[in-house]
Amino acid sequence: MLLFQSLLLQSGANPGTINLIFFGAMILIFWLFLIRPQARKQREQRNFMDSLQKGEEVVTSSGIIGRINKMDGDVITLEIANKVFIRVLKNSISKEMTDAIYGADKSKKPATPAAEDTTD
Repeated sequence: MLLFQSLLLQSGANPGTINLIFFGAMILIFWLFLIRPQARKQREQRNFMDSLQKGEEVVTSSGIIGRINKMDGDVITLEIANKVFIRVLKNSISKEMTDAIYGADKSKKPATPAAEDTTD
């Protein structure tokens, strides 16, 4: 960076212009590496929330696994066991945790762990 500054100063560039260029470059880097990926994650989560349907198995942000039984606005009723229902907010359904357990292909079947060796 200092080498670049010295080359610009030797070419007769104004030091204020150099600082403005570096400030603009820092803003661009900040946007590319921090703001843009976060906005993409938020968009994916919002699309996931909009695509939820009755009968899908999901995971809440607190780790509760259940099947969607009823959707009423922002409140979802999950069946967590046979005839055991809980109500959760739609925002508490986690795309990352659901994808981790069921996979991103939406097959809604739990990912099977690697076969364990049961021989003694």
